Amino acid sequence: MGSSPYSFFRLKKTIFFRFVMILLLTSISHHRMNLCSNLPPAPADPSTLSNLGGSSSSYDVISSLKTIHLKGHLNFDNVNHAAKDFGNRHHYLPLAIVHPKSVSDISSTIKHVFEMGKLGMGIGGGETVEEEEDQRHQVTIAARGRGHSLQGQAQAHGGVVIDMGSLDDQEGRPKTIIVHTGGGGGVNGKMPPYADVCGGEVWINILHESLKYGLAPKSWTDYLHLTVGGTLSNAGISGQAFRHGPQINNVYQLEVVTGKGDIVTCSEKQDADLFYGVLGGLGQFGIITRARISLEPAPKMVKWIRVLYSEFSIFSKDQEHLISSRNTFDYIEGFVLINRTGLLNNWRSSFNPKEPLQATQFNSDGRTLYCLEMAKYFDPVDDDDDDDNNNNNHIVNQVIESLLSELSYIPSTLFLSEVSYVDFLDRVHVSEIKLREKGLWEVPHPWLNLLIPKSRIHEFAKQVFGNILTNTANGPILIYPANQSKWNNRTSLVTPEEDIFYLVAFLSAVPPSSTGTDDGLERVLTQNQRILDFCKEAGLGMKQYLPHYTTQDEWQAHFGHKWELLLKRKSMYDPLAILSPGHRIFQKPTPFPFRRILT
Repeated sequence: MGSSPYSFFRLKKTIFFRFVMILLLTSISHHRMNLCSNLPPAPADPSTLSNLGGSSSSYDVISSLKTIHLKGHLNFDNVNHAAKDFGNRHHYLPLAIVHPKSVSDISSTIKHVFEMGKLGMGIGGGETVEEEEDQRHQVTIAARGRGHSLQGQAQAHGGVVIDMGSLDDQEGRPKTIIVHTGGGGGVNGKMPPYADVCGGEVWINILHESLKYGLAPKSWTDYLHLTVGGTLSNAGISGQAFRHGPQINNVYQLEVVTGKGDIVTCSEKQDADLFYGVLGGLGQFGIITRARISLEPAPKMVKWIRVLYSEFSIFSKDQEHLISSRNTFDYIEGFVLINRTGLLNNWRSSFNPKEPLQATQFNSDGRTLYCLEMAKYFDPVDDDDDDDNNNNNHIVNQVIESLLSELSYIPSTLFLSEVSYVDFLDRVHVSEIKLREKGLWEVPHPWLNLLIPKSRIHEFAKQVFGNILTNTANGPILIYPANQSKWNNRTSLVTPEEDIFYLVAFLSAVPPSSTGTDDGLERVLTQNQRILDFCKEAGLGMKQYLPHYTTQDEWQAHFGHKWELLLKRKSMYDPLAILSPGHRIFQKPTPFPFRRILT
């Protein structure tokens, strides 16, 4: 039986609109999931930055942003500082900075940019603008804490930077750290102690506030003047990670603003997909505005110990032994020292040698040495009885001596110190103050952080410490193992797939006096690339920590089996790829050319 002309027209109309929708969805999903490589080259010097506010776009993005109702304020003029970070190598100027006074300010900003992006994409109607001139869909948003990113990750070229340090709580009250002492450490169904903190709060403040209750977070970074949202978006690693895992493993709950502007409270039992996606998610799925951090009883004092090794195999064996033992130190790290003159004499300013005469005779010149750094926490007796305190100190020393007797370090290199818990945790800040006084803090920091599987660490050490590196004059090289069992694999963070893996962190700095040959930026970058090339060619199974890649294939290889889940979460929580553009993982969707198809 033949079809009527009307039926034929209706069929053609249905097919046409299906075709339009397929093209639209393909445009959004395909282009969004490509690497965001369309950022312009960074100016060599921040002084060359020019304000991008005077765009000639027929659609005035600035005027649109000014219509956002905020408790805080927008800044379009003094934005240069948001184009700088600790890495001091990439400088992308934003269009505006939001100084939020509440979480609703962040939500309103993202919702406005999301709706603006939809209009620029040709979704949802609105003013018709030539594609070449419409910049609405290009606006991105980056959350900035203390600016400690290394490769421009917290920058938003021509977009909006949210100053997380300005954030108050959701009701607009000044930032608060609320400590809950718990009821028995989680025993009998009672909640263990925790602290509710703002995403823009820095860890050093959380330490000081929680110590008022005799408590402290379990896991740390080596540098405490970083924001909660910043470290939880990466991982947060230090010498306690072998026991407690990274900081992202010690969070009970988050408040997150997604790429659509939704404010979501999430945990392992509520919106768990977003919770685990945001932890270690590089800011791709939402901005952390509040976190509930796990706490434990805090010690008052620390026995801080350093010893040296000349053989990497013995050094790594001892490290792995310590992190696998039930009774061990509370903090375990290590670092590499290559051709360091007068090493032990330099330690004397902070440590005391166990054998002063032998330490004086130790020669570190021209040698590659490995330092094992350990700490044991303890509490002095809370009374004025010197005998009780001496006895308590003796017991602690006996425990340390027992642990040290299991190790095979060079005997003459045992150095010890006793400091407060706060001074130990905030030790890097002391170095920061000294470097700032010398004008050596705000310099390029071409850091490289790698996670190397245990089965390949000896091969890595032989090539990198034996052939590629000639000295450690540009900065420390940290190296210490972690237990995979302490890392939750449901988060977005990726690690080598072995029970034990090593963090190896090349923390280089390039001072203004660099010659450009022995210690210059190009030499360090070349050295970093040689290390990366070796890892790839040798097939070590390495993963970058604080990752930086330039191609989509590299990003996909980095995330491995988690890549598809990453794409799914991006589509769900940030479908227009608004958030965290500095990582360059995803490209903004391409505007859909409705008028071209219809005409």
